[in-house]
Amino acid sequence: MRMEQSTLGERRQPAVFITGAGGEVGHGLITALSGESSPDIVATDLRDLEQGLRELCAATYLADVCDRDALDRLLAMYQVKEIYHLAAVLSTRAELAPEVAHQVNVNGTVNILQIAAEQGRMYGEPVKVVFPSSIAAYGFGSLQEKTEVGAVTEYEHCKPSTMYGCNKLYCEHLGRYYAHSYRQLAKDSVQGDDKNRGVVDFRCVRYPGLISAETVPTGGTSDFVPEMLHAAARGDAYTCFVREDSRIPFMTMPEAIDATLQLAAAPRKELTQIVYNIASFNPSAGEVAELVKQYFPDASITFEPDERRQAIVDSWPEDLDCSAAHNDWGFTPKYTVEQAFDEYLVPRITKQYESKQ
Repeated sequence: MRMEQSTLGERRQPAVFITGAGGEVGHGLITALSGESSPDIVATDLRDLEQGLRELCAATYLADVCDRDALDRLLAMYQVKEIYHLAAVLSTRAELAPEVAHQVNVNGTVNILQIAAEQGRMYGEPVKVVFPSSIAAYGFGSLQEKTEVGAVTEYEHCKPSTMYGCNKLYCEHLGRYYAHSYRQLAKDSVQGDDKNRGVVDFRCVRYPGLISAETVPTGGTSDFVPEMLHAAARGDAYTCFVREDSRIPFMTMPEAIDATLQLAAAPRKELTQIVYNIASFNPSAGEVAELVKQYFPDASITFEPDERRQAIVDSWPEDLDCSAAHNDWGFTPKYTVEQAFDEYLVPRITKQYESKQ
């Protein structure tokens, strides 16, 4: 662990802790959370954060979520109020190294939950842990079943076929345990119920595929949509690794950031469950390709499905029931897919690549 900005003289300062802060979700959260009235932001990643992000944080560290001793030393300096646990090995990479993915995605999450529980007990106030999960937590046995079912709720068809999905689903259950039942047989246990969730206030937002105008993500099985769009803006040919009729839910990155913060800010007493679906639209890969060509007429997009990656996409739902998020904390999609292209994706991506020419 290496400290980027010294705060050793400021013991036990209130702080928001963000793991995996170097990714785009981390970028968005740090930008949104920074401000004069906000608690100090303490951010970690395995790589150096860019200078602009470091300037928005009270401290940044190179730290591994699997290194419990390093995390303990780091957080001994702060009273952690909220933790946004973003560090993870994503779906495609997790299939190439499943044991490593389990170590990071599960053991790293246990470390974070234990730290939250200890801080909650120490200060007598539950620590809020906001955990991004994924549609990879779902799993259908056949494409026909997926098509017939349509939109699914948070607790239906949760039989993931990937290590990433298994990890995320298990960590959702771990969060529920730490919120409601942590050390339930110990004499000094703090029991949780619907109104008082013990020493950890765990909240999980289950992301669909995310589309960003800023960067092309790597390692995600749902990345065929942003990859398609960015390739067209660069003038590169793109070969899509799924069929044209492949359909899963998506939303833009800014919507995902807003929804995550909206869930984090919701009063605990208003939340009726641990896990919440969010999504905005669910076009097929072919429909996205046609939309891309409306804005980039010279775009070259072909489809050559990768059998193994296609099978994973086929196991994920084609739509999500987001009514719980809407009813409990007011989640409402900002964009249709057409609006997302017209108002956010195309203007920003076009400007980005024009500036690089």
